[in-house]
Amino acid sequence: MKHLWFGICLVILSFVGGCATTGGGTPAEQRQSILSMKNEVLSDLYELKPDVKAQISSAPGYAVFSNANVNLIFASFGGGYGVAQDNKTGKYTYMKMGEVGVGLGLGVKDFRAVFVFHTDESMKNFVEKGWAFGAQADAAAKVSDKGAAASGEVTIDNITIYQMTESGLALQATIKGTKYWKDDALN
Repeated sequence: MKHLWFGICLVILSFVGGCATTGGGTPAEQRQSILSMKNEVLSDLYELKPDVKAQISSAPGYAVFSNANVNLIFASFGGGYGVAQDNKTGKYTYMKMGEVGVGLGLGVKDFRAVFVFHTDESMKNFVEKGWAFGAQADAAAKVSDKGAAASGEVTIDNITIYQMTESGLALQATIKGTKYWKDDALN
């Protein structure tokens, strides 16, 4: 039985690792891919919530991430990549993310997250320390433009977080630890 769970975990981590990559290519091509994802996500968010554009432009900075999450009964695993932008300097910091959680859940979900930093300190802490911990409960059944997904907005520690489900089928209630860190290969 331990071998079965080990095998399942390897499959999950392989899936998450595959979803969490910007693809092959040179570092310059990977950076361009991330910036294209950022622009697409922001465009989608502005369409849903036009007032966010002004919020982001007046904030000290923001970050955009593409995430994949897998829930298998009592465990949750996720991974992704993204970029944080300092609005004062225009500097980009390319980042990765990984998460692990416990709780009840089943399914796979591909989603995007936008973090709006309301203070210089909140942005600096996110980029330099990057740790987040939280509980999550959601339901998603979406493929392309078909289906429905609960997307949300929450403000914590001077950071507003917007989440939009891209695709997936998931039902979960988990407590997760998420780590964001600088991508040494792209910075």
